Amino acid sequence: MRIIRAPHLARAHELAVKTVLEKGWALETENAEATIESEEIAIEVEHPFAEPMFSPRSRFQRRFMECYAENLLHGSDAVFEYDYHRRLFDWGERLTVDGAEVHADQIAYIVEKLKAAPVSRRAVAVTWNPVIDEALDDCPCLQLVQCLLRDGALRMKVVFRSNDMLSAAGANMFALAHLQKAIADRLGAACGRYTHISLVPHIYYRRDLPDIEPFCRKGADIRPVAAVCRACGRCPRASQA
Repeated sequence: MRIIRAPHLARAHELAVKTVLEKGWALETENAEATIESEEIAIEVEHPFAEPMFSPRSRFQRRFMECYAENLLHGSDAVFEYDYHRRLFDWGERLTVDGAEVHADQIAYIVEKLKAAPVSRRAVAVTWNPVIDEALDDCPCLQLVQCLLRDGALRMKVVFRSNDMLSAAGANMFALAHLQKAIADRLGAACGRYTHISLVPHIYYRRDLPDIEPFCRKGADIRPVAAVCRACGRCPRASQA
């Protein structure tokens, strides 16, 4: 596992992209998409609300990020195969207990658990629902959220089974940091360290090639693996790949 420590979310995103592009390997997914995949990455950000919270190199900027965070916290009218708001605030679709539908507000549980037992390690929420997700083509990447109260601050740790580090991770981190703060506020606690663990980090290097260049800057900031340079062909490194 590779460990990334960054002063803010923007730099964390940039370093995650750099790590995958430089240390990864080419792999075609089960959906026949060309990716660069790397070993596990754990990202630690001591102050997740320090600015900048998103990289200027990303095509997703403040308006998109704030909308994405709002949808995570409060839901959206848009229809998807799944959404993280419902999975965290109303988990249990198609499940019943004693004939009653399951509607588990896992964020309320986290708050109440930490109010009752501030040192608890059980303040967790999950997103995976086998009844639904085993048959989905597009199933949740975020799997687990854990919150800890330590030294008067709420720490959050999240685990992604799979994570698009170029196009998704920046928005994921931004929105989850806002969820962390919302929980901290309900507990009257400070917002502490944010830890983002990706078990299979990857980048869709052919599909998202235009989005790689602002991070790479023609090899000045990132020296990607050969497959990426060959696909790009926009700088002298391509002829050496």
